[in-house]
Amino acid sequence: MQKSDWSQIIAASGREFVKMQGLQNHFVIVDGRETAYRPTIEESVQICDVTIGVGGDQLLVIEPPTAKGAASGAYAFMRIINIDGRDAEACGNATRCFGWLMLEETGRDEIVLETIVGPLRCWRKADKQVSVEMGRISTQWDLIPLARKVDTLRVPLTSGPLKNGVALNIGNPHIVFFVDDLDALNVPTLAAPIQNDELFPQKVNVGVAQKMSNTDIRLSVFERPGILTKACGSGACVAARAAQLLGLTDKKEVRVEMLAGSVNVTLEQDNNAILTGPVEFCFSGRLTGREGRAV
Repeated sequence: MQKSDWSQIIAASGREFVKMQGLQNHFVIVDGRETAYRPTIEESVQICDVTIGVGGDQLLVIEPPTAKGAASGAYAFMRIINIDGRDAEACGNATRCFGWLMLEETGRDEIVLETIVGPLRCWRKADKQVSVEMGRISTQWDLIPLARKVDTLRVPLTSGPLKNGVALNIGNPHIVFFVDDLDALNVPTLAAPIQNDELFPQKVNVGVAQKMSNTDIRLSVFERPGILTKACGSGACVAARAAQLLGLTDKKEVRVEMLAGSVNVTLEQDNNAILTGPVEFCFSGRLTGREGRAV
């Protein structure tokens, strides 16, 4: 039986990609700088579906910075596409992975990335440890956004033991509930009605947290568009801030433990959050079929 030349088949395929993960959040990263890349919703969904595509929690596209971004010193624009094929505003773990790739590309120790919500500064903390300046955390109701004005420190929604949640925005909308025993709860079942409540016109990422000590929090996040993730960087940042607002911690540095591991969150005086955690390169390859098309 003649041996197949797999290298020629792969080389003849489509656009190159890199797959990375940060605390088992997996990201498919495609370079769209020299040749623009605009996947359709269907193509993005297929790429992220592990049964028929590469598999990932989000598709990230590297694009040239806009004129405004370049003026702020941004090296590249990061487009984030969720598993439902729609653009997302922010993702902490994605930013760390994307940032590491750009740091490796440039050989720099620090870099600025442009996103939908503005520029984010990234820097090397240690070997495959990246810190990201995630931006300011807001609890202003219309910036989250909410459909009507409510007390964002005691949101009037209840789902089982989830009550008196804290609504926040760190580029994307979140609500955080603190509970006594996280392990005893079925988070997706309890979080889904909150996520889809009409109070949140853009839906919301639902965090369920448990205070372990003055410096440690356990967290589970039910993310838009309806998945329980093993880690959520932006969710970790807002959980730490919610703990501060509720008087559960008086520390500026908080360790947040999730299913896949932990990250460190530093909360600065201006409510700016810095997220630090690990990144890993998984593999590279080429997309095939229409999902690899260039426009």
